[in-house]
Amino acid sequence: MKRPNILLITSDQQHWDTLGAFNSELSTPNLDRLVQEGTTFTRAYCPNPTCTPTRASIITGMHPSQHGAWTLGTKLFEDRHTVGEDFKEASYRTALVGKAHFQPLRETEAYSSLESVPLLQDLEFWKTFDQDFYGFDHVELARNHTNEFLVGQHYALWMEEKGCTNWRDYFLAPTGTMDSSKLHRWDIPEEYHYNTWIAERTNALLEQYKDSEENFFLWSSFFDPHPDYLVPAPWDTMYDPNQLTIPAVTPGEHDQNPPHFGLTQEVEPDFSHLRESGFGIHGYHSHTKLPESERKQLVATYYGMISCMDKYIGRILDRLDELGLADNTIVVFTTDHGHFFGQHGLQYKGGFHYEDLIKLPFIVRYPGHVPAGRTSPAIQSLVDLAPTFLSMAGIPIPHHMTGVDQSRVWTGKASMARDHAICEFRHEPTTIHQKTYVGERYKITVYYNQSYGEIFDLQEDPGEIRNLWNDPEYTALKSELLLRYIWAELGKESMPMPRIWGA
Repeated sequence: MKRPNILLITSDQQHWDTLGAFNSELSTPNLDRLVQEGTTFTRAYCPNPTCTPTRASIITGMHPSQHGAWTLGTKLFEDRHTVGEDFKEASYRTALVGKAHFQPLRETEAYSSLESVPLLQDLEFWKTFDQDFYGFDHVELARNHTNEFLVGQHYALWMEEKGCTNWRDYFLAPTGTMDSSKLHRWDIPEEYHYNTWIAERTNALLEQYKDSEENFFLWSSFFDPHPDYLVPAPWDTMYDPNQLTIPAVTPGEHDQNPPHFGLTQEVEPDFSHLRESGFGIHGYHSHTKLPESERKQLVATYYGMISCMDKYIGRILDRLDELGLADNTIVVFTTDHGHFFGQHGLQYKGGFHYEDLIKLPFIVRYPGHVPAGRTSPAIQSLVDLAPTFLSMAGIPIPHHMTGVDQSRVWTGKASMARDHAICEFRHEPTTIHQKTYVGERYKITVYYNQSYGEIFDLQEDPGEIRNLWNDPEYTALKSELLLRYIWAELGKESMPMPRIWGA
């Protein structure tokens, strides 16, 4: 049997309910095409609601507390085994185009980082870079979200090759000269946008693999719709802010929640008791006290970023068809974690395990193998991607991977492979160190060294407005869920060494 190719397409920080096929306020015709041609899993979860931990989980098949890249600013150690190594051992070509974020922006004497400044802005270094990178034998990288000062690596080289010699005008200092006060419209021409770069370079690799008749594991990793909220014309005016549904806090909903929830709704919240890092990861920048007009415009721009990205995902799918590769390629579209744009009075992300932040859009297409036009409630986790890709390709799954093989679920031969997902979050040694168990109906969140927590009934309270943690009527349920969480933690213990003899 011919081995399948793997094409993983990811966005960054995309809310689960931002596919046009399920939300009439958005236009995403190319992602809708994947929905029609594949199976959409409506209960997919990230293992951590921030970038580095989850992206490291995608390539290791392990939870962040297992692979070690436990928060932003950490790195995935280079000695960690990754799925790319398994594919390479099986004679696949492996590549990553776009965002990696496996390493921090700063390095120390003890911890090096290829994704750190100023190295990522050293274009001479990246012109000749040909090292294996976490199991990818070919990478073309950047580190930007819109106009961040981080621009460099292969994206900057590509802009120069395209004749955009003034590319620095579109990015913030110290690399560029863009006015930081500009909002919503990004003046960079669309032809030089990183969406264009990712699609073009992905397609070039597809052509190369087609010509050489090589199997491939290729990750096309888009940066949008991660804030800052900026998108080129005409996408910045595609949506009328006044015609969109803008989520908002429900009065009193945080009364029964842990203390940091309510703090986010204050004008000048004091997170000092949580040793706030200064980067807002616990909610300092997640509280929303924005004017209503700006809140509406943020949603319109966010949707415009998704629609713009969708156009270039379409170019990749079209090229896959033109090359005759589509029928033998497993395409997965998902994101690394979700996003708040007003839900519960929150903006961006932080230490809040609402469905808005940990649930994901998740589509699988494999013609003739994965049912088309189907939706499934089978729980998925991004830690399952690596073992499932290997299983679908007929490659043995390493014992250290603690993700679940979802291949029979993807192909419609089984209704479920897991009955829960675990999501983790911690940032520095603070009280915001939490883990969430999400089951078929209920979810429970526990905090290290704290007696408070959260329990939500996703069936009766899908908006997660009523926290049942302190409700005496649910004492027995709390005990049951705590036990289920403990079982789940025991169940995800890594067993890298198989037992080969009795003693």
